[in-house]
Amino acid sequence: MTDKRCILAIDQGTTSSRAILFDRQGNAVASSQYEFTQHFPDDGWVEHDPEEIWDTTLRAVKDVLASDEANGRTVAGIGITNQRETTVIWDRTTGKPVYNAIVWQGRRTAAVCRGLEAAGHLEQVRSKTGLLLDPYFSATKAAWILDNVTDARRAAEAGRLAFGTIDSFLIWRLTGGAIHATDATNASRTSLFNIEKQCWDKELLSLFNVPHSILPTVKDCADDYGSTEPALFGTAIPICGVAGDQQAAALGQCCFQEGSLKSTYGTGCFALVNTGDKIVRSSNRLLTTVGYRLGGEVTYALEGSIFVAGAAVQWLRDGIGILEDAKQSGSHAQAADPNDGVVVVPAFTGLGAPHWDPDARGAILGMTRATGREELVKATLQSVCFQTYDLLEAMRQDGVAISQLKVDGGMIANNWMSQFLADLLDLTVERPKVMETTALGAAYLAGLQAGLYSSLDDVEGNWRLDKSFKPEPLDRNKLLSRWHRAVDSVRSFAHQDQ
Repeated sequence: MTDKRCILAIDQGTTSSRAILFDRQGNAVASSQYEFTQHFPDDGWVEHDPEEIWDTTLRAVKDVLASDEANGRTVAGIGITNQRETTVIWDRTTGKPVYNAIVWQGRRTAAVCRGLEAAGHLEQVRSKTGLLLDPYFSATKAAWILDNVTDARRAAEAGRLAFGTIDSFLIWRLTGGAIHATDATNASRTSLFNIEKQCWDKELLSLFNVPHSILPTVKDCADDYGSTEPALFGTAIPICGVAGDQQAAALGQCCFQEGSLKSTYGTGCFALVNTGDKIVRSSNRLLTTVGYRLGGEVTYALEGSIFVAGAAVQWLRDGIGILEDAKQSGSHAQAADPNDGVVVVPAFTGLGAPHWDPDARGAILGMTRATGREELVKATLQSVCFQTYDLLEAMRQDGVAISQLKVDGGMIANNWMSQFLADLLDLTVERPKVMETTALGAAYLAGLQAGLYSSLDDVEGNWRLDKSFKPEPLDRNKLLSRWHRAVDSVRSFAHQDQ
């Protein structure tokens, strides 16, 4: 008898909200997606309207549940994955946000982070959280909202407000305010969570001036997160799994063994390697984070974060209009002059690992009169690969052995980029058949909790290869030297006035 049980995955990303229905074999049987507005109210500020996030999420879920493909299937549970670090604070009574969501890309608290580091707090934060002092993480964003929205701090201290990353906000809304919770992976990205003790840390709460009363309960990644209000979808559906997007992608790629590595190319790019039950402290400004927590047992990971990847292609399309469709990028890169020396450094919101320079800004270097659209597209795609090289080199210096790379995300459908990545890294790059690994990872977590899978070994049998890219000869030393000179140039330019 065919198993008609499915999992509904909500993938709430940086530029769109998506719902995908997966069968037990990990096949997507129905999907819906809506983009939403990006707000840039000031230099380095990035915001989303939480109500628009909720509306697009709700519409996507309703589309999927009403689709012909969903007919006759039983939704065993919901898995949620989300853009991490993005911060929302809302009123517990009304459920209304007190301010827009401050997005992970936002740099508005860079000065606060510099001040905390100058005051000697970096090692305290790093030892407890595995993170650096950077506006990327949630703590300074939450404090900013409390300090800049009228009466917000007073309301928070009186217990009237709730803080959460996007997963928490969606859980709250889906359950009608019954559940205020997050999972260990999202908690580990706030700068408020002790990853060794697995609890909110009193010293960090004091340091960042965030009251404990606004924090969600921290659960396992596969756990009971309540059920949706029946009025939303016509029936109550259990919420069974939650993980931040990059950890979810690692789960979707079945990176369950120590040393397994994946790199996801979405709005940003994130390389994450499983380090087992060991907390690996990076000497190269990588992040130590929770990979997943199941049955109370923690698996850790080492991560490198690039702030701008697919967002750079989106900029080519929407910002300067040299692409009509992002899918054209591969053919344009293929048609570019291979000897053109232009370099794009897409530091639109600063540079992530291993530089962690929030003040750097984007630049195009090395242009000539012969440089055209094709060359700019090629250089933009190459910039993402160059940044990946820097991440993996930092991992190697931290003692991580890398033999191959599993890739996923929208950009990686581009064969030109996937091959250039393999050539540059001198590694085999493997692309899975199911590209939506972030949503798939959330589905696997929910499936574990709902009983569709008995173990991670049961899940691992679903992974299937689409295409393997073998490295070909490339003058990588010349290309990397030019790239690193370009990065040095934009960082020098950014700091000349300081």
